[in-house]
Amino acid sequence: MARELTMPKLSDSMADAVIVRWLKSPGDSFTRGEALIEVETDKATVVYEAEADGRLDSILAPEGAAVGIGEPIATLANGAGTDPPAAPAAADGERPNATPVARRTAVELGVSLHGIAGSGPGGRITREDVEQAAEPAGAPVPERPSAAGKGETRVVELTATQATIARRMAQSATTIPVFTVSADMNMQLVAALRAGAREEGAETPSINDFVVRAAALLLREFPRFNASYADGKIECYARVNVGIAVATDDALLVPVVHDADRKTLAEIAADTRRLAEAARRRTLQPEDLRDATFTVSNLGMFGVRSFTAIIDPPQVAILAVGGISGNAMTVTLSCDHRVVYGADGARFLSRLGELLERPLVLAS
Repeated sequence: MARELTMPKLSDSMADAVIVRWLKSPGDSFTRGEALIEVETDKATVVYEAEADGRLDSILAPEGAAVGIGEPIATLANGAGTDPPAAPAAADGERPNATPVARRTAVELGVSLHGIAGSGPGGRITREDVEQAAEPAGAPVPERPSAAGKGETRVVELTATQATIARRMAQSATTIPVFTVSADMNMQLVAALRAGAREEGAETPSINDFVVRAAALLLREFPRFNASYADGKIECYARVNVGIAVATDDALLVPVVHDADRKTLAEIAADTRRLAEAARRRTLQPEDLRDATFTVSNLGMFGVRSFTAIIDPPQVAILAVGGISGNAMTVTLSCDHRVVYGADGARFLSRLGELLERPLVLAS
C-alpha cells in the first residue's frame, strides 16, 4: 500500500511551512538524498531531500499550501513501483488553498476552510475571507474606518517567515521578563589589528567575528547565558552555538555558528561569511538554522549607535551590537530575569570588554 510523506521539522521554531515548489511529479522515482520539494519555513527557503528511495504517488499539498509539522503532503510507493496507486482524494477532502495567516485565523476562530471561496490570487483564501465566514448569518458587518483620506490601500500578506517572526517576537515580549544592560567596549586594538591584516592582504575578520568569538568564550564562563527556561527549570547546554542575525530584503534570519567556543577566529569568520551569504540568497540548509543557544545581532554597519534586541525564545539572552564611534562600541545585553540577574549581565559585559581589549588572544 502507498504510504504518506509528512512535513518534516526543518528548524527549531518551525510550526508549519509553505510548499514553494515540488521538484518531483506523481509517478517520478527518487533515491535517498535527492531533492523532493522546496519549502519556506519560519527562517528560510530550504530544499527537503528524500530520506529513502521511493516513488511519488500523489501530491496532497499543492504549491503555495501551508502545512503543519507531521501533516501529510504526499503519498509514496516503493521504488520498484509495485505498490498500487492511492485513490485520488475526494474534492471535499483536498487541502484548501489558503494563506498561512488565513490558516491560523481559521484555527483561532474555529472555522473550517472547506467551502470558503477565496478572493486572493488563484482563488486563495485570505484572512478576510475567513473572518467573513466566521460572521453569523445575518449579523451586521462592522463598518471599517474610511481610508479615503489615506489613498488606495494595498494589503500585503506576511510570508511564512515574517508571520513566524511576528508570532515569536510577540511571544517573547509577553512571556519573558526582560532586563537590559549596556556598556561601551574599547575597540581601538581590534581596529588596529584589522587594519594591519588588511595592509598585509590577509583575510580580515569583521568586528562582529571578534564579538562572536569573545561571546562564545564567555558562554563557557557564564553557562547560565547558554541556557533555556522551561517548566520552572533552567536547562544549561554543553554546546555553545551562536546565532548571528542576518537582515534580508523581507525577513530577519538567524543562521548558527555551531560549537563557536571551539573554533578559531578565522574559522568563525569563514562560517559567518558563508552563512550570511546563504541567508541573503535563501539557500540555508536546515542544519544551518538549528540549535542556537545565544544570539548576536549587529546593526553597526547601518550607522546605528545602540539598540535593544528582542530575545529569541527559548534562549535567555541576546547581544545587540552598535557601531563604533571614536574607539567606543556600545553593546546591549537583553536577559531573561528568570535565569540571570542584573549583576550577571554586568559581569558578562565587563568580561566582554576585557576580551575585546585583548584581540591577539581572540585571534589565537
